[in-house]
Amino acid sequence: MKKVYTKEAPDAIGPYSQGMVVNNLFYSSGQIPLKADGDLVNGDVQEQTHQVFQNLKAVLKEAGSSLEQVVKATVFIKNMDEFPLINEVYGEYFSEHKPARSCVEVARLPKDVLVEIEVIALVTT
Repeated sequence: MKKVYTKEAPDAIGPYSQGMVVNNLFYSSGQIPLKADGDLVNGDVQEQTHQVFQNLKAVLKEAGSSLEQVVKATVFIKNMDEFPLINEVYGEYFSEHKPARSCVEVARLPKDVLVEIEVIALVTT
């Protein structure tokens, strides 16, 4: 097992890592719309989703992977009525490559954000 850490994504806000590599798979922790410096993106759900993808790209790169290697994504959202807006942004990052996905509405997310996404990806390096 290898712990993944990059300064290009926000530090974990608890006793966990940004992600772990086991064999040829990367398991990310859920990424929320914090910038790498720890500042929260307080914009609408689409702005927050873009920041989540910036964080995912950073941890995937550090793990030796990329969005194109994601095999499964889990999306947690605060309001299912905003699913079409999140899906629009999601489609910008997964246009040709479409990993398996689950999406669930939750009562509350860390720091009261609107969206959190975690991924599992192949590691190629």
